[in-house]
Amino acid sequence: MVESRTPKILVALHGNTLQVTINNPPANTWDLESLDALEQLVRDSDLDPSVYALVITGQGEKFFSAGAELSLFADGDTAVARQMADHFGRAFEALAAFRGVSIAAINGYAMGGGLECALACDIRIAETHAELALPEASVGLLPCGGGTQNLAWTVGESWAKRMILCGERMTATASLEIGLVEEVAGRGESLARAMEIAQSVAKQSPMAVAACKDLIRRARSGSVEEAYSIERDAFVRLFDTQDQAEGVNAFLQKRSPQWSNS
Repeated sequence: MVESRTPKILVALHGNTLQVTINNPPANTWDLESLDALEQLVRDSDLDPSVYALVITGQGEKFFSAGAELSLFADGDTAVARQMADHFGRAFEALAAFRGVSIAAINGYAMGGGLECALACDIRIAETHAELALPEASVGLLPCGGGTQNLAWTVGESWAKRMILCGERMTATASLEIGLVEEVAGRGESLARAMEIAQSVAKQSPMAVAACKDLIRRARSGSVEEAYSIERDAFVRLFDTQDQAEGVNAFLQKRSPQWSNS
């Protein structure tokens, strides 16, 4: 069973979906404690075969997450900066590498490290009142939780430059238009919509989902010729799993598959 190590991160398992709630009022900011807890629960989820999807949201109605607790950087201590950067990196890289499907239910402001958390997810759903930004340069910093890389891959270099270099905030509607989010939901509805999408993941073979996700991430680097060969090899490897036989036979027998994630 996946549990959180801090009340700043709440978890609840609904079927095969783990709901993760950032709970650090008033703005759901990140600190070492919450980043460590997120990293650990993602790694625990990777090892728990009953968890197929993660849904991440913020506590309350105003903030998904406002990012790092800026007071930590007030004295200019480079040792603290290194420590925080490392913890941001480990937490969000673990989230991005989660073998299942991760969905961000953006229920309000997603700023700095808050948006970086959402960018580490596979799918993003923003409520109509949400605002998204990476404003670090306005306080003499830069996104260190994967933001410069993941944003550029998600929306393209030009929009990434507008948001990071110019500090441009995006509304939910504008975010949808540039591909920063995949869907816009009404106020208070992002979590329910994210859970609905997560439930559809349970219809897919978790072994196949993990293999497909790895292949999609590989498209960011290397050659397409190499990727084609890796893709075919991954297809064949699925025949060593119980889920492959279950999926094909369930289809032929006109019944719903019962996945074992093995």
